[in-house]
Parts: sequence; structure tokens; C-alpha cells
Amino acid sequence: MARPIILYGIALAASAFLLEWLNYKHVVHRWSAEFYIACIAVVCVALGIWVGNRLTARPRVAFARNDAAIAALGLSARECEVLEMLAAGHANKVIARRLDISPNTVKTHVARVYEKLEVASRTQAVQKARTLDILP
Repeated sequence: MARPIILYGIALAASAFLLEWLNYKHVVHRWSAEFYIACIAVVCVALGIWVGNRLTARPRVAFARNDAAIAALGLSARECEVLEMLAAGHANKVIARRLDISPNTVKTHVARVYEKLEVASRTQAVQKARTLDILP
């Protein structure tokens, strides 16, 4: 938090120094108002580009599944499929249809995923799986 404040303080100090260095009262008579408007526009555009780059999320590098975490947790391939479909927001019946298994089997897989990830809800399971790089 202190770093941006210090940087802005330095920028303001540099701007004040620059204005004093130019001896603003004498320069005003030599150059037109359009010049100053253009200078302010350039500074605002540069600041906007900088802020945009700082606030825009960077694209994530290609996802690499953490097979070591999957093995350490003891998740089966089918449980990983069920977890992926949970992350996509599908209901148990939809997961059952797409994986060609019964809804009770889906419930069993979901319960085992909860147990292995040590969570109590779908949201927690997906969040923990993403933290462990099991899901993209």
C-alpha cells in the first residue's frame, strides 16, 4: 500500500519541480494554451494506460494438472470427472446422464470427493481443487 503512495508522491514532486524549472509565468506567454492541453492529455493517457495494465488480470499460463496432489488425495479418474462437472455447475442428475451412471453413484462420488478434500460443500470442493491445481 505504501509503495503506490510513495510513487505518486515522487511523481507529484517531479511535476512540481518541472513546473518551477520551466518558470511557468514566463513560459505561459511563449506557448499557446493548446500546448498545455496537449501535455495534460499525454500525461492522462499515459496514466490511463499504466492503470489499465495494473488493474487488468493477466491471462493464466497453460493449465497443468497437479497429478501429485491427485495421487496424494487418492482421487480416482471418475471422481476427477465428477469434480470437473461440479465445477461446471451441473446437478447430480445431469452428471449422471453425461457419465452414464446412476444419480446414487454420483452422490457416492461427490461424498468421497468431499471426504478426500476435507470439505463440506460443492463450492468448497471446487475452490480447494482449484487451489491445489486439480481444476483449471
